[in-house]
Amino acid sequence: MPSDFKKLMTARFFFTLGVQMQAIVLAWRMYELTKDALFLGLIGLMEAIPALSLALFAGYIVDRSRPLVIYRRLVLVSLTSASIMLLSQLETFGVSEKDQIVLLFCSSFLTGCARAFSQPSMYSIVPKIIPRALLPRSSAWMSSAMQTARVSGPALGGILFGLIGVSGTSTIVFALLLVTLSVLFLMEFNAPANNPERGKSVKEDLLSGARFVFNHPILFPALSLDMVSVLFGGVTALLPIYAAEVLFIGPEGLGVLRAAPAIGAFIMSTILIKRDIKKNAGVKLFSGVAGFGACILVFALSKNYQLTLVALILSGAFDSISMVIRTSAVQLVSPEHMRGRISAVNSIFIGSSNELGEFESGVATKILGLIPAAVFGGVMCLSTVGLVAMTSPRLRRLDLEELEKTAQS
Repeated sequence: MPSDFKKLMTARFFFTLGVQMQAIVLAWRMYELTKDALFLGLIGLMEAIPALSLALFAGYIVDRSRPLVIYRRLVLVSLTSASIMLLSQLETFGVSEKDQIVLLFCSSFLTGCARAFSQPSMYSIVPKIIPRALLPRSSAWMSSAMQTARVSGPALGGILFGLIGVSGTSTIVFALLLVTLSVLFLMEFNAPANNPERGKSVKEDLLSGARFVFNHPILFPALSLDMVSVLFGGVTALLPIYAAEVLFIGPEGLGVLRAAPAIGAFIMSTILIKRDIKKNAGVKLFSGVAGFGACILVFALSKNYQLTLVALILSGAFDSISMVIRTSAVQLVSPEHMRGRISAVNSIFIGSSNELGEFESGVATKILGLIPAAVFGGVMCLSTVGLVAMTSPRLRRLDLEELEKTAQS
């Protein structure tokens, strides 16, 4: 792999590591302050609002700018978010608990702003430094780096939270984001700004990525499958409650639970680097999402720490299969001049499933109770697999080798 790709992968590793540690601090501290599952959902909603509302605009900007410059700037926004979290927790400033809650929401909001630009800029950079034939393998490499950070980030965040407290952990998060920015400035990639299409209005440009995805016979059902299944099946927002009230394992145990899906995803990503998944990719995609849903059902009903941990690890492994296939498909079919806008639409689907999924979990728990809400999510995930499989024959027959040949012709 090219040197710049390795530097980019390193930067994304440290960025993800810092953001994952920050998520642990935000979730556990918010639950300490409120003891309310709804506030855990609201943390996700505060991140989702800017991430989703700015996504199309972010794709539009990336397709008219230097994507590496955009990526550096969004890291600066994340640094601001980490600064707010850190300052709100320092005893020197004597911030009241009520004001801490407000500042934690502000920190989450800025993280969402950064995320809106993260995926469009990343998707626009990678194809410029990686040959098209290597895109599926580069997706697996990038996934492996991210999952390594997602494994170590929550675990490290939980352990440090227990050892040195919220302010010490927040300081380390800030330092990791500084490292990210330093690595990005070491990249030699200096491609000119993307060339926008001529003769289109701003409105047409903003919506062109959405039209492309919604009219595509493979991308739309694939992204919809992921969005709905993770929207209902995701249990991230429930982990602090499971850790505190079901498993009784404290912040250190919460860090391990948050890391568990990433452990499975890392293992699976490592396997996918060595194994070719281009053939029968559609069947593997559906199998991966169905496996994810089954794991969520096991998680929902388990009151045993070891079983819960295994279920979460396997859920990450299955989710990694669908993520690598989906990412490869998006990269292969995206026209060069529209990568930012198409990936922005992709990020809307992902953001809807992740952050809005956390809000859905909080609301469902408030209405149904903790375990019924988690069971409901697993059932909805499996139902979505069946529905999309029946209505999307092209996605069932997806073959990435054929898709690559079609894209090149």
